[in-house]
Amino acid sequence: MSTSSPDPATPGQAYAAATAVVERLAARGFTTYFAGGCVRDMLLGRTPVDYDIATEALPDVVEGLFEGSITTGKSFGVVRVPMGGCEIEVATFRADHGYHDGRHPDQVTFSDAATDAQRRDFTINALFMDVQQDGRIIDYVDGQADLARRVVRCVGEPAARFAEDHLRLLRAVRFASVLEFDLDPATADAIRAGAASVTGVAAERVRDELTRTLTESARAGDALLCLKEVGLLEQLLPEVWAMHGTPQPPQFHPEGDVLVHTALMLNQMEHTSPRLAWSVLLHDVGKPPTMTDNTDRIRFNGHPEVGGDIAAQILRRLRFANDDIDFIVACVRGHMRTMSVPHMRRATLRRMVGAPTFPVELELHRLDCLGSHGDLTNYDILVAFEKAMANEPVLPPPWITGRDIMALGVPEGRQVGSWLREAYEAQLESRFPDRESLWAWLTGEIKG
Repeated sequence: MSTSSPDPATPGQAYAAATAVVERLAARGFTTYFAGGCVRDMLLGRTPVDYDIATEALPDVVEGLFEGSITTGKSFGVVRVPMGGCEIEVATFRADHGYHDGRHPDQVTFSDAATDAQRRDFTINALFMDVQQDGRIIDYVDGQADLARRVVRCVGEPAARFAEDHLRLLRAVRFASVLEFDLDPATADAIRAGAASVTGVAAERVRDELTRTLTESARAGDALLCLKEVGLLEQLLPEVWAMHGTPQPPQFHPEGDVLVHTALMLNQMEHTSPRLAWSVLLHDVGKPPTMTDNTDRIRFNGHPEVGGDIAAQILRRLRFANDDIDFIVACVRGHMRTMSVPHMRRATLRRMVGAPTFPVELELHRLDCLGSHGDLTNYDILVAFEKAMANEPVLPPPWITGRDIMALGVPEGRQVGSWLREAYEAQLESRFPDRESLWAWLTGEIKG
């Protein structure tokens, strides 16, 4: 992100800070514009997340004009400028030469705006705005026409753009999905042709790009299907790609195969988070390897447990944090528990509702229903139970401790744990009104 501060700036503050930077550079006679995504978003009526600036001023000049500047990529002409509580990224117009690592140019030469536009990824990201002249747009690549057509198109030759930075293959899908644009046919064809090269991108970059696609797209399920259509899903997530064509019993899943089901769920997401998005994406990843087509119906015995193992492998491969892996895997492994909700004991319900994963598990279940049979009966039971527990701890501190159990003559060991579990179960079931009555019962059980 190019505009940042310890406390996130408001859109107005960020715009004012970026404009102030442009004005100071322009006052020294340097051609300076807003550039890239902020221009695209402003033309689309969207509030920019950040503001990038492109200028003919060389990095040393930019550093000299703004005290406290941070050079993050001087060889690439990039300087971070503090202004108005924000940090504004200022880049010198440049041309890039050679990309042997599929990510960074081997060499850059400083140039002008027209040349700079040609090195950018997509035409809608290669626009400049002159805020000194009432927002005049400088367009060397027909980016405005592509905005009007709602198309993501590479600048110049698509294959060359993707060869320069293989992550652009994924970025094309993200921009199309987030903006609800189409991929230009030649750009889509180039993605298909070069899809295998995405496997060489660092796992962390793939993880972040996929997460942004899942959480920022208005219809993340459509984004998933787009990844499949252009060949990227098979390369990056073959376990998810295998869900395509895996049939499901129509009496429970009239919507179609496992991938279609997952896409429908992703499209229903609201106020999503990375943990929810990845839990939805991976919740049925165990179905392809466990599918059996019996005489009565298709079955996926043990798929939550198998899916949890596969999800853990995928998340480790993408370098997720251990806490995120544990959370998402728990959601995948537990997503079928809701089938038993009407018959669950009170203690079991309390443990479910009291788990840190419960908010995501509850939403995962709702989406699972909406993406298949549509029956929200068990969801409603869980919501009602959660509301009923609103005025007391769902998982209160236990009344009985291990020390209490041993005081009754039980030797330290597994038996203590067994009695502790039984006592806490009785407490959660509300079988006793207070500790004293529970203690009396427990004493009788142990000594009787």
